Amino acid sequence: MPAIEFNRYYRFDEMTSLLRAFASEFPNLVDLESIGKSHEGRDIWCLTVTNKATGKHQDKPAFWCDGNIHASEVSASTSVLYILNKLTTQYGKDETVTRAVDSRAFYLVPRLGPDGAEWALADKPKIIRSSTRPYPYDEEDPYGLELQDIDGDGRVLNMRVKDPNGPWKVCAQEPRLLELRQPGEVGGTYYRLMPEGLFHNFDGLTMRGQKRKEGLDMNRNFPSAWRLEGEQYGAGPFPTSEPEIHAAVSAICERPNICGAVTFHTFSGVHLRPPSRMPDDDLPPEDIWTFKRIGDEGEKLTGYPAISNYHEFRYHPKETITGVFDDWMYEHRGVYSWTTEIWSPQRQAGITDYKYIDWFRDHPIEDDIKMLAWSDTALDKKGYIDWVPFKHPQLGEVEIGGWDSMYAFRNPPPQFLEKEISPFADWVIWQALSSPKLELRETQVTRAGDGAWRIRVAVQNTGWLPTNVTKGAIKNKLVRGVTAEISKSGASTDSIGKREPAWLVAGKLREVGDQLRGWDRVPVGGFGWHGDETDDVAVFEWVVSEPGEYAVEVHHERAGRVRVSIQTG
Repeated sequence: MPAIEFNRYYRFDEMTSLLRAFASEFPNLVDLESIGKSHEGRDIWCLTVTNKATGKHQDKPAFWCDGNIHASEVSASTSVLYILNKLTTQYGKDETVTRAVDSRAFYLVPRLGPDGAEWALADKPKIIRSSTRPYPYDEEDPYGLELQDIDGDGRVLNMRVKDPNGPWKVCAQEPRLLELRQPGEVGGTYYRLMPEGLFHNFDGLTMRGQKRKEGLDMNRNFPSAWRLEGEQYGAGPFPTSEPEIHAAVSAICERPNICGAVTFHTFSGVHLRPPSRMPDDDLPPEDIWTFKRIGDEGEKLTGYPAISNYHEFRYHPKETITGVFDDWMYEHRGVYSWTTEIWSPQRQAGITDYKYIDWFRDHPIEDDIKMLAWSDTALDKKGYIDWVPFKHPQLGEVEIGGWDSMYAFRNPPPQFLEKEISPFADWVIWQALSSPKLELRETQVTRAGDGAWRIRVAVQNTGWLPTNVTKGAIKNKLVRGVTAEISKSGASTDSIGKREPAWLVAGKLREVGDQLRGWDRVPVGGFGWHGDETDDVAVFEWVVSEPGEYAVEVHHERAGRVRVSIQTG
């Protein structure tokens, strides 16, 4: 059986071998395919997980998960691998997992951005935002600080340089820390902070970071409200311009049975939901209510709060982001979608009442002291490194130390990885089992006079969500209703230039009905005026005039497919 180690991160070739091993070990549950190639030509692997004996994956409601669209966010890949591992190894052992794999399909893409992840996991890492493709220009910045491990300790930390106009000073409460200098404060020893590295074409005075040649942010390249570079940094020259995003968008559109999605990122320890560029009031209230219900379950299962992109996770109060995955899934595909940001060092340190983005702009020094204590104990002093003198070839005497952000912040340190990511699988499975699901309710065949029979087929949505999933899907005309089709065994299917077949007396060869509700919007009640009407049931009827075998198929692109064979005469 394939054995995934959840205390380390896998490079591409090793991960590929693992995925192939799962497909080989579980041939009745797992198919592996490449949905496209990355900029550098690596396969973008997608695993389809379902019990093939209970039907084709296309005929079942499905759930999408992906990870690692951003290069250094490698724990996102591990989260998807964990879901794969649970769905396969617990099938037949865990009742909930078994029911999910029997009745639903899962599309899992562990590493949507394989090129950037390879750079991040290299022996000498290079950290970029997402793709390795140069954008918007093809040349290196000839100026600025290039991040490097200049003291040879295997880490890229921080440099503090004495500067009478520097904004930092040694913390009075904890001398290993720095704190901000107060307005009007003079007479002390002050520092300027820069990442560890070397300057290109240094003039001896001007210090700035070197601009990355690889300037893409692939999570700005989705079609929903995409904007040009001048408005949205890193968005690419046009929507889905990047092969990785084109592959994901195409794969999802080719799978209309997808009813929900989670994309995994780092870090903040939150589940983010749409919308990103508008307030909640601009969405149907029913969709916001359901988003919040799904988010409440996510918080209960994972400990991560579920929050709004627009209202609680904006990088600047006057700016919004667009072209992101979860907005595209909700707006263009009409399903509930989430961005899970893995790992919160603050919460690990006992800091629970904080604003996720604003904390990095301003927070009390007491929080830094708590973070330092956490590093000393939980991380064995590997998160925050004591400052040590170093002779910099360009700056002279500096000190190197401070937070090792790649170890403590960017992803969970390996020893915490499995504990952090394991609850996500339960939330994903819960969401998948909440999807709409068509099931046969009733079949009747009765005489309708001499030489005629009435066929009646009723189906029911047994899922929590309605067949349309979101109200936005109806508003934007993204789904059609439950559809029923009838055919007679042995009869010609050529209908060009012909009338309806003689055997069909009443009804139509294809009937498109309404959407079927779930019970996601049933209010608490029992007060005398509530009634649960059967809006979750669809009834289709035909009158046929010939004895024989008839096939009825009732389907909905999201809720699945029901097939019935009926004998008359």
